[in-house]
Amino acid sequence: MKTLAKLKPGQSAHVAQVHGTGALPLRLMEMGFTRGVVVTLRKTAPLGDPLHVQLRGYSLSLRRADAALVELL
Repeated sequence: MKTLAKLKPGQSAHVAQVHGTGALPLRLMEMGFTRGVVVTLRKTAPLGDPLHVQLRGYSLSLRRADAALVELL
């Protein structure tokens, strides 16, 4: 399964699905990670966490563990 956590800086992909349990998947969907949205990984921190992503015209930082819940096409 290809996830947001496995993208390399500069790569883009479409969101297929958000996995997980509890409130986290809902929170990710509220941030804009919905089916079909294009997500671009801009850069990673020096130690690999957090990730700087861009989607829907804005940027945000996301922990690698949370990014692993976002499945990509």
